[in-house]
Amino acid sequence: MMNNRVRSSIAVLLLGVTFAWPTEQAYAAAEGPEKMPGMDHGTMDHGGMGHDAMPGMDQGTMDHGGMEHDAMPGMDHGAMQGGPAPADARDPHDYSGGYDFGPLPRPRMGDEELFGSLLVDRFEIGSTRDTSSQAYDLQAWLGKDYDRAVLKAEGDLAEGEVRDAHVELLWGHALTAYWDTQLGVRHDTGMGPDRSWLAFGLQGLAPYWFELEITAYLGEGGASLLRLETEYELLLTQKLILQPRVEVNLHGRRDAERGLGTGLTNLAAGVRLRYEIRREFAPYLGIEWVGTFGTTAEYARTNGEETEETRLVAGVRFWY
Repeated sequence: MMNNRVRSSIAVLLLGVTFAWPTEQAYAAAEGPEKMPGMDHGTMDHGGMGHDAMPGMDQGTMDHGGMEHDAMPGMDHGAMQGGPAPADARDPHDYSGGYDFGPLPRPRMGDEELFGSLLVDRFEIGSTRDTSSQAYDLQAWLGKDYDRAVLKAEGDLAEGEVRDAHVELLWGHALTAYWDTQLGVRHDTGMGPDRSWLAFGLQGLAPYWFELEITAYLGEGGASLLRLETEYELLLTQKLILQPRVEVNLHGRRDAERGLGTGLTNLAAGVRLRYEIRREFAPYLGIEWVGTFGTTAEYARTNGEETEETRLVAGVRFWY
């Protein structure tokens, strides 16, 4: 009985080895197609079917799906594109599908609302060795997202008198997301006769977060003026902000009555450090240098005025 069990086990083992042993064809397939004898891969079409061997079929003129567009009767493909829309066509801007709000009033979109703002950028007292002065610079606007009325006012006072001040009333139109064009009028008062100008400018946020104003003015008798102002806000902390500021004025024609020459007439450059008690209210301290040039400086010397001065300033900036 033991011998029979041993013989049965040996037989099963030999049978398993026989089936598991790789054949010569298996070795040839593993080594690559070139090793498989009796097979020409260059002439073989997979699946036993060659495209050129299919009788009655012209592959070059065949339209997939057995249908040619030109062979479809009663269809004019040229008329399927363009042309007027049907009378009952849906308005592509009507996303409601014809449904209204019923008894409810139509909601107002954001660009339909009326907004306004007032920013007093500078409201300060300046002090030099001999004199003190006051200055203000504000801007207000009222309107919508794309069109608004803009009011600008700026001036310097010394010893209770207005030395130089101007007011601008402008129409602002959004040119891009960060830039507005402005068109309107400007009126100057102060020392000398008043002057009126036609104003056209560009105001916005330049790359690297510089606030920039460029305005050209045309006055009576061919007078012209170009004004550039730029500011930058450097956040030292979330509440402590350093603000450099530069203002440049260039005149195209001499105005002796107001003590102005041609070319670069005056330049102001300063820096102010403010602390925002709230975002809308921030006192500040700073220093500013102001200088006159060319014929304007000559007029200042004739009138006994300084051609340049450095002053310490203290003020408050607020908006709402």
